[in-house]
Amino acid sequence: MNYWLVKSDPDTYSIQDLKNDKTTVWDGVRNYQARNYLKEMKVGDLVLFYHSQTEKAVVGIAVVSKEYFQDPTSKEERWVSVELKYKKKIKHFTLEEMKNTKKLKNIGLIKQQRLSVMPVTEIEFNEITK
Repeated sequence: MNYWLVKSDPDTYSIQDLKNDKTTVWDGVRNYQARNYLKEMKVGDLVLFYHSQTEKAVVGIAVVSKEYFQDPTSKEERWVSVELKYKKKIKHFTLEEMKNTKKLKNIGLIKQQRLSVMPVTEIEFNEITK
């Protein structure tokens, strides 16, 4: 199993939206590195759901429910999406807390803040969700 983090502005699509919808297509990714990470996601992988902009915190967990396929918001074959399924909300774990947690010193969110999809290690995942 692999672990991931996806970022969304809560005004655009929040963890509550995912809870209400039960599943969603994670589309609109237009960064090559983030696209490559989408291609690596496998059914059953766990995903940290991060609210960017105002909250700057991990707020929930999703599960990859469908591996990559053509992004329905693009006619270009190079862009892909995955389907995510709601798992649960968690106690908010802020970016500031991450920066002050020794086990998270190398987490991608701190090093590549602009990337919307990124891998996290099992240790990082467990530290955030404990």
